[in-house]
This record gives sequence, structure tokens and C-alpha cells, in this order.
Amino acid sequence: MGQVRKRLIWIMAGLAAGLAVLASEASAPFAQSPPQRIAFQIATGSVSGKYFPLGEMLAGLLSHPPHVARCDTADVCGPPGLIVSTRASEGSVSNVLSVERGNVESGLAQSDVVALAVAGKGAFKKTGPARRIRVIANLYPEDVHLVVSTKSRIVSVSDLRGKRVSLSTKGSGTLATAQAVLVAYGLSEKSIKPNYDSLDKVAELMQAGKLDAFFFVGGAPVHLIDTLIASKSARLVAIDGVGRKKLLARYGFFSTDKIPWHAYSGTPAVETVSVGALWIANASARNDVIYAMVKALYNSNNRAALERFNPDERFVQLDLAAKGTVAPLHPGAARFYREVGVLAKEPKPPPARKPS
Repeated sequence: MGQVRKRLIWIMAGLAAGLAVLASEASAPFAQSPPQRIAFQIATGSVSGKYFPLGEMLAGLLSHPPHVARCDTADVCGPPGLIVSTRASEGSVSNVLSVERGNVESGLAQSDVVALAVAGKGAFKKTGPARRIRVIANLYPEDVHLVVSTKSRIVSVSDLRGKRVSLSTKGSGTLATAQAVLVAYGLSEKSIKPNYDSLDKVAELMQAGKLDAFFFVGGAPVHLIDTLIASKSARLVAIDGVGRKKLLARYGFFSTDKIPWHAYSGTPAVETVSVGALWIANASARNDVIYAMVKALYNSNNRAALERFNPDERFVQLDLAAKGTVAPLHPGAARFYREVGVLAKEPKPPPARKPS
């Protein structure tokens, strides 16, 4: 009988301890619970292009899952619970359409493509003006590369007439840019032998002697282009002269630029034009999430990681973030830019007049 009584006492004590633990957990502050998961996606580009790794870098830098030590530093990650993911796409045109339709929260796109979308021109004639596009940040300038075969006699854009030229894939930003450049030099897709293959395929064709030239828009250096130049399969041709003047006069989103001499193997500086690489979002994207992400992106504690990804001194710089955006800034981003003085603060509304 005594043994049975002892066992009952042990059982009751165990139950009491368990109930105490449950009561303690139930009364713990709500703040100790895991933060609500916030999903946020970035549409990028092809896996062989520049946007896909850029999107992955942004996702890794800004995501704030539980128990990540680096996020303990204030404002170095996005809001608690944020999980940023990326998806491959056909490029700028596709990304703008997806963001405008709300199929994805955000995307990366060239400023010239965004400008055409807002105006409802070019590739966006059928869909009409994009009214839901908002800019998070102008991340960096992208150089327009004209890469030609070393076996060709092409020394200017005008020499592309009748040649086999890749304008990039359908739906890409490079295609829209290449079309604008051709027009400025008195050419069109009908005056060349156009190709619309991916960059990897284009490189193969050029090395095989089956392609004379191709356009590519991206921040220099581009690894695949550098490989072609280093192997003596290709060289760069300048975008300059009268044609460039016409291009700049017709489109305000192009800027005079120069691919620096040290960007590619044995290549001197090359005159060209550039467009901005914009991070865009749908107008419905949460203001607090955008604000926290932008604040983290430009946090000085993240500068080393950004420079490891791209050492270009123009890459993700706060003084350039709100320039050349060609579409309205997202309110969450604009709030941060006003706080740090990049944008002028909104004027205070006049005091209400007292009724006489």
C-alpha cells in the first residue's frame, strides 16, 4: 500500500511540474514568439546574366529569419520574419509586366525599360501605360556593351548593317536598348541579320564564327564577355559620335558613360552609354517592409558585403538611389530617403484657418 501511495505522489508531482511549465509558457510575453513570416520575392533574369546573382545577394543580405546572428545588429537586415526569395525570368520587360500585374512583389529592370512602360511605348504599346510601378532604388549604372568578333571589320555601330547581330532574348531589357541604339545610328532590325539567343548560346556562336556581334547591358565587367575578350574571340566597339548624340537627345534615360580600361583584359577605355538598374515594386507592397529593407540596404554595416559582390564605386550608393528613377518612388523608400536627406522633406501643410 505504501509503494502505491509513493507512486501516486510521484505522478501528481510530475503532473504539477508539467502544468507549471505550460502555465509559464502561456504567460510568456507575445514578443518572445517567433515573428510572423513575411514573404517577399524579386524577379531577376536569366541565371547567366547579372540580375540573377544580384537578386540572390539582395535576398541573402536583407532576409531576417529567426536566430541569424548578424541580424542582431540594428537595421542590418529587413524586418523580423522577412524571407526574400528570387526567381529567374526573361528579363526587364517580363519583370515590369509581372510587377505591374501584381504577380510578384518586386523585380529588377533597366531604367529605359521602366520609362517605356510608364509611357506605354515600345514593348508596352499593347498593355498601355504601367500605373502600379514604384521604384525602391536606383542600384547602379549599367553599361551598354557592343561586342564584336575579332574576325569582323566592325569598328562602329553603323558597320552592323547586313551583319549577324544578337539583340538578346525576347522580353529582355537589352533587346529594348539595342533597338534604340540601332535607330539612333540609322539602322533597324531589318537592316541586320538579327539573333535572339541567350548570352551563353551567343558566346558559343561567336566562338564558332557564326555571329558577328552582340549587345549586352550590364555593369562592367561581365565575366562571359571578359572570357571572350581574353581568348581573343571578341573585342569591344564604342557607342559614340553623332549616333550617341541622337540617342541622348531622344531618350532622357540614357547617360554618357565609359567602360573603364581595367574592366576587360587588355582593353582600353571604351565610350558608351548607360542606363540605371532599378529595383521596382508594385504600389501595393507594404510601406513598412520596403522602408526597413531600404534602411538595411544602405546600412554602413552592409557596405563590405556590397563591395565584395561588386567593387564598382557606383554600386548601391545612397546619393544615387533616388536619381534617374523614371517612375514614382515607393512611399516606403521615399520615407527613408527623406529621413537621411537624399530627398527634400515634404512641406508641412498650412495650418487650418479658424472660422471667422
